[in-house]
Amino acid sequence: MKDRLTKRERSELMAKVRGYGNKSTELALARLLRVNKISGWRKQIEVRIKKTEGRSFKVRPDFIFPKLRLAIFVDGCFWHGCPKHGTQPKGNRAFWKNKFARNQARDRRVNRALRSTGWKVIRIWECALRRSPAHCLARVQRVLAAAN
Repeated sequence: MKDRLTKRERSELMAKVRGYGNKSTELALARLLRVNKISGWRKQIEVRIKKTEGRSFKVRPDFIFPKLRLAIFVDGCFWHGCPKHGTQPKGNRAFWKNKFARNQARDRRVNRALRSTGWKVIRIWECALRRSPAHCLARVQRVLAAAN
């Protein structure tokens, strides 16, 4: 199917897509944490990770518990390639396949970097949060209990 937008219009539209702040999923997790009286977390605070070569890079988890060094990411099924619910656009398949593979590789790099500096990492799929919030809450509570 041919794109109804020009290349320039599509580029401008995609540039407006924010890299963080997926309101529906992040608000659902924030609401879940609040209802269950889980405190000590912050939203989208930048974490700087120093690499062994002396260079550092920034990571912005969706939620962090700074005192416990716990980072929580809520991954969207589309952008992070959920094995059960991730869909791929029909047009420009090679681009999208490569894009999703890069996103997943970046997620693995971020996990390794955070863990190597003493952080614990939880990744929650958007679909899991929607279908089974109690299970997601239990995962967070287990890690919090182990950290205390």
